[in-house]
Amino acid sequence: MLSPETLSRDRGAPSTDDLLRWDREHVWHAFTQMQEYEPLLIEAGQGATLFDTAGNAYLDGSASMWCNVHGHRHPRLDAALRAQLDQVAHTTNLGLSNPTTVALARRLVEVAPAGLEKVFFTGDGSSAIEAALKMAFQYWLQVKPAEPPRTTFIAIGEAYHGDTLGAIGVGGVDRFTAMFAPLTFAAIRIASPGGPCPHTGRPAPSLAAALDTLDRTLTEHGGTVAALVMEPLVQAAGGVLVHPPGFLRGARELTAKHGVLLILDEVAVGFGRTGTLFACEHEGVTPDILCLAKGLTAGYLPMAATLTTAAIWNAFLGSHAERRTFFHGHTYGGNPLAAAVALESLNIFRDERVLETLPPKIERLREHVARLGTLDHVGDVRQCGLVAGLDLVADKPTRRAYPWQEQRGTHACLAARRHGAILRQLGDTVVLMPPLCITLDEIDRLAAATEAGIRDATRQ
Repeated sequence: MLSPETLSRDRGAPSTDDLLRWDREHVWHAFTQMQEYEPLLIEAGQGATLFDTAGNAYLDGSASMWCNVHGHRHPRLDAALRAQLDQVAHTTNLGLSNPTTVALARRLVEVAPAGLEKVFFTGDGSSAIEAALKMAFQYWLQVKPAEPPRTTFIAIGEAYHGDTLGAIGVGGVDRFTAMFAPLTFAAIRIASPGGPCPHTGRPAPSLAAALDTLDRTLTEHGGTVAALVMEPLVQAAGGVLVHPPGFLRGARELTAKHGVLLILDEVAVGFGRTGTLFACEHEGVTPDILCLAKGLTAGYLPMAATLTTAAIWNAFLGSHAERRTFFHGHTYGGNPLAAAVALESLNIFRDERVLETLPPKIERLREHVARLGTLDHVGDVRQCGLVAGLDLVADKPTRRAYPWQEQRGTHACLAARRHGAILRQLGDTVVLMPPLCITLDEIDRLAAATEAGIRDATRQ
């Protein structure tokens, strides 16, 4: 690999020092306190490894914010992107289409749970949720026979569905959403059965209690509720809260019983993350609306999709004069470059039998997570497929949390970099969510770097 200095000379680019300075001065990073920010510039990637501008290598333990699936620089994905560039880079999806996007829609329908036949393309996870919320709301206004307006949604405590205002309305992680409450609506919330919550310490209700609460909530509010919105199996950004088996199936049965739509947010957990292509497959559930993003393009380009049923689609059909159209869309929705990569990613899942390679990786990660759970300052661990959360605590026997101002989770992830891994924290929960392509040896190394980072950050 050429040195950064050589690359800069060859292409007349700014020096690494210039880039580091400009990063501090001009780039406003997401979920980052810029006064405390220390730049790290990632210049290249290969497989499950990233390289910074100084040539240092890091295992990508967060799958580049949970979206990279098959690794960086997968030759088939690179080739698919280049081939589409020879055709067209972008055409609008408003009133016309392109062959690649149409082919992707067909493939998504083929691999999605049976009954999801219509695909609405957007740009990211938040926009997939926004489309789902508006779709559900408008559906009840237009369904025949006519229903009274349904203007509320039920959501799960500690849920995260994105950062746009509608997504905040159904989100439940207060440190992300509370400030913006005056700008949006408030969902009806039920306690998460995954836990205990690492942020609040609130114990999780039992499966029976959680379903009973949902049943009573639907009985009380069912006539005004458009949909239940939830992440299936595991609430990722809420702290890797893993639901007990049967909760998803029970929620589907209760929403059907009360005549309420079910929206499943698989933005983080779709495309193999839990061991099946879609998390809802574990319990044989087909939602009314399914939201996809992140792994849809294997981490290459922004793209999201909101899938729904013919029954919902039919409520939007009519003459122009009836104004039943779904008045919602995004400039880059259905972008053919992103569609080309997404289509090839699905081909890789099929041709390389990706899902069949996951069980030994999931088991190896489980062994390491169990071992990391014995560390003096790890209070609780949770895992679902190739995603795990490790809660850092000040006192293990009592699970007493560190003062949030100490940022132990942040310090653990920064320390892990010095040991060769890039991780992402959720408060004081350290998250492991590597690309699906990671090898067993790389899982061992990732776990070792995680342990070293935790020991460094919790050393008194």
